[in-house]
Amino acid sequence: MDDIVISVTITGDKAVQELNKEYLDRDTTTDVLSFSINEKQEDGAYYLGDVVVNKEQALRQAANYGNDVETEIAELVAHGVLHLLGVHHHDDDGHSVHGKPVKKDTEL
Repeated sequence: MDDIVISVTITGDKAVQELNKEYLDRDTTTDVLSFSINEKQEDGAYYLGDVVVNKEQALRQAANYGNDVETEIAELVAHGVLHLLGVHHHDDDGHSVHGKPVKKDTEL
C-alpha cells in the first residue's frame, strides 16, 4: 500500500466560517470541515484530503461536554478523517447513522 496523506489545519471561527461559506454555501462557523481530494500524487502517495478543525468551537464544545480541549480536537480530527473515508452523518434516505454501523463509500 502506498503512503496516505491527510492535511490537518487547526484554525479559528473566522477562517472556518469563510471556508464553510465559500465551499459549502453555509455562512456559519462549525467545528470541523472535511474536503475530499482523493488523488494519487507524483511521489506515489495517495492524498486523501484536508481536515479543518475550529479550535474556538473545540474550546466551547470541550467546556460543554466536560472534555479537555486536546481530547475534543482529537475527536474532531477523527470525525473529519471518517468523512474523508466516506462515513457520513446520514444514509441515502437521509436518516441519521450516528451510533449505527455504516457502509463506507470510498476505497483506498
